[in-house]
Amino acid sequence: MSIEVLNESGYDVDVTRLAGLGRFVMDRMRVHPQAELCIKAVDELTIAQLNEQWMEKEGPTDVLAFPMDELRPGRVNEEPEEGVLGDLVLCPAIAEKQGATAGHGTEAEIELLTVHGILHLLGYDHAEPEEHKEMFGLQDELLAAWRSDE
Repeated sequence: MSIEVLNESGYDVDVTRLAGLGRFVMDRMRVHPQAELCIKAVDELTIAQLNEQWMEKEGPTDVLAFPMDELRPGRVNEEPEEGVLGDLVLCPAIAEKQGATAGHGTEAEIELLTVHGILHLLGYDHAEPEEHKEMFGLQDELLAAWRSDE
């Protein structure tokens, strides 16, 4: 499994921990062991530009997911597909604000955004109530398992 974490945000981001979280989530979701993921932490200006260019939305956001090979979670007794999962772009400045509001801090928010983004890369969405329930339930399960394994 190839996970590259780049920090271009100006914030102190634990890239080793983020790579470990990415690997944990991909393993739990039965993504092929040779799948590739890139996580990039950027500043507010950069994520605002990407948000406008790709999502046609104004201003900075917390996380953007850019799927590549449309990989899906593997099923039991089924061989997962090999390929490039995609790119995640996170904004620690936004995570800092959201983490403070949520009362769990920047690192916990970055972890949440990482899991959330990987689920988007795997085809999960939260536009409809049932999708929201499934995706956020899975996100909570993965975060709880990650934190209990520490």
